[in-house]
Amino acid sequence: MRKSRFVIAATALTVTLSAGLAVGSRSDTAEAAVVWNEDFNGPAGSGVDTSKWNFDTGGSGWGNQELQYYTDGTGNVAQDGAGNLVITARKGSGGHNDCWNGACQFTSGRIQTSGKFTQQYGRVEARIKVPDGSGLWPAFWMLGGGNWPTDGEIDIMEVVGREPNQLFGTLHGPGYSGGESYGNQIVSGTPWHQDFHTYAVDWSPNLIVWTVDGNEFFRATPESLRAAKGNVDWVFEHSFFIILNLAVGGNFGQGNPAGLPDESRMLIDYVHVSA
Repeated sequence: MRKSRFVIAATALTVTLSAGLAVGSRSDTAEAAVVWNEDFNGPAGSGVDTSKWNFDTGGSGWGNQELQYYTDGTGNVAQDGAGNLVITARKGSGGHNDCWNGACQFTSGRIQTSGKFTQQYGRVEARIKVPDGSGLWPAFWMLGGGNWPTDGEIDIMEVVGREPNQLFGTLHGPGYSGGESYGNQIVSGTPWHQDFHTYAVDWSPNLIVWTVDGNEFFRATPESLRAAKGNVDWVFEHSFFIILNLAVGGNFGQGNPAGLPDESRMLIDYVHVSA
């Protein structure tokens, strides 16, 4: 997720994957202790733990001309009683008529850990089932602060519903943001929305490695970044916070939001951070 994003500038080869995902397995990091976890084992209808999570709210378009109004509380973000957090995008304004383009077309949810949990280095992973639908834009990502893109952005997982077999992993920073971002995409033999998958980054000094279900699909270093983008700064040597959201439409989500069902659900089984 980011501002004014039109395309991803992929700098590694796109890899076509079978259902078994035959790419390099993760071997860079040893198993480490979990330092922060969220397993969403609350009762059905309960909200998130507000000692861990904040809500982002509003219908400003979020720099991408997105169509949803993000709400707080359990209207769009609630646990299902079966071990999952559900972020639901719903058609309709939900009574919110102050979106950037007038009456809000959807409501949805966006939660983040700013001021409550940040991490520098380690493994950041989540097990997620993304929704199906052209126009949806689920994401699991991190920001390094409030000064975008100078503080940096690490997109661990983005799947846009108009291209349901594609998975994106991306970095944004000064001189490589928006449509000039640095990342990779892979193509699976089956749509990502068909099942849960574990999306992760293993992050250490001067290295970030992206995996899905334990299989590496992209790695970035200061050297590879500069080889692709010129004399730009690597801004990933400080703490970042975690974000989960389900956007609709926007410059990158695009698709056919009008054709979406009344409800679309993103399920998150857990988020774990180890160091």
